Amino acid sequence: MARMIIRPEYIIGGEAHFTTEFTVSQAQYDLVVIGGGSGGLACAQRAAQYGASAAVIESGRLGGTCVNVGCVPKKIMWNAAGIAQALNDAAAYGFGAARSEVDWAALKLRRDAYILRLNEIYARNLDKRNVELIRGSANFVDAHTLTVNGARVSAPHIVIATGGQPARPHLPGQELGLTSDDFFAMEQRPERVAVVGSGYIACELFDAFCKLGSDAELFIRKDTVLNHFEPTLGEHLLHEMRERGATINTRVIPAALLAEPDGTTLVGADGHRFSGYDAVLWAIGRDPNVHSLQLANAGVAQDMLGHVITNEFQDTNVPGIHAIGDVTGRIPLTPVAIAAGRRLSDRLFGGQAGSRLDYTRIPTVVFTHPPIGSIGFSEVAARVLHGDAVKVYAHDFVGLYHAVTEQKPRSAMRLVCVGPEEKIVGCHIIGDGADEMLQGFAVAIRMGATKRDFDDTVAIHPTSAEELVTMR
Repeated sequence: MARMIIRPEYIIGGEAHFTTEFTVSQAQYDLVVIGGGSGGLACAQRAAQYGASAAVIESGRLGGTCVNVGCVPKKIMWNAAGIAQALNDAAAYGFGAARSEVDWAALKLRRDAYILRLNEIYARNLDKRNVELIRGSANFVDAHTLTVNGARVSAPHIVIATGGQPARPHLPGQELGLTSDDFFAMEQRPERVAVVGSGYIACELFDAFCKLGSDAELFIRKDTVLNHFEPTLGEHLLHEMRERGATINTRVIPAALLAEPDGTTLVGADGHRFSGYDAVLWAIGRDPNVHSLQLANAGVAQDMLGHVITNEFQDTNVPGIHAIGDVTGRIPLTPVAIAAGRRLSDRLFGGQAGSRLDYTRIPTVVFTHPPIGSIGFSEVAARVLHGDAVKVYAHDFVGLYHAVTEQKPRSAMRLVCVGPEEKIVGCHIIGDGADEMLQGFAVAIRMGATKRDFDDTVAIHPTSAEELVTMR
């Protein structure tokens, strides 16, 4: 195998930029992963543990979307928003401290420093596991050959793990709007901001703006949010947001953005104008990051949205080319990409012929206030499959934390059960602690727990989680 020299070339804003020097005209590996996000790194490192020669090609910061402009910095902003909310509640608990305004720039500085440390840890982990890091952008030459920085890299197995990127609408002035990537680059908090979108990213960023002091408005095309979740979750979230004074503009279809003297104006398809924003943020979904790969040179099939099509084993239509993570369009969550990448390497290099990721019953959390936890089928989806064999247990309540606060947000839980044994096929929670409590319940549900199993479990009192094992 040809050795490559990776050296820091220069540093901008605390981030090291690299060049790669090839000692020969072509390097050969057992596995090459395109993309240094969580899934790609996990795949390459697992392969190396089995003794395979592996390389990761990445032009940006290691860790991908999740670490740099996704899960990790988002959770820090969620924590900050939670502290702001707790300060509002402090008086109800006898504390006299006045609410102080967030220092957005100071928060960003600490957040960015933490992310940089993670980037460095990822680089060290690759080095410890003897995985080559090749800095640059990859292009397919054929099914087993890539070009990077003018040199060729080849392998019998190539994994596409390039993730996604924020989508922008095709309308006049769209370039005046920001994306979720831009949210994490903001040096100062905008005073007045519009967030366009109804998915979990839109809800999370909108919630952060609201809690941290911006005058924020949410624009959605229909009447509710989180349309791919159990419907009651989106309805409950909107209710709680409105109770705290949030402005939700429903049935608005954006037609244009305009730069005007008092700020940015959002024009709806019906001609209605919403004006005076310091920032408009598009949160309308994500597109697969494949445009520069030249997939046609290798004959890799894509769907109509550009996602790389894979089978249950993460194989594309081309032998030896695989894909994992958001680029496949299948449950775009970091732990999903990691699990798929590791199982792929288990199969290719670890002698585990049937290793693959089961994409059913995968838990997920929406980091809003209140947070949301969800796993399995919604009631609607369950009834499509099982009809009248479905039974739903539901409960809503005010958690003990809010027993003494002025505002009384309600938590809500639903268990979707099937058959005479009442096997639990869906669990949906909105309320304080939902993000943490779901993990344990997800284990039980994947193991085939029934309503009777939940009923037979002694409750932990007083907690919100106990409501899941005391429903009648």
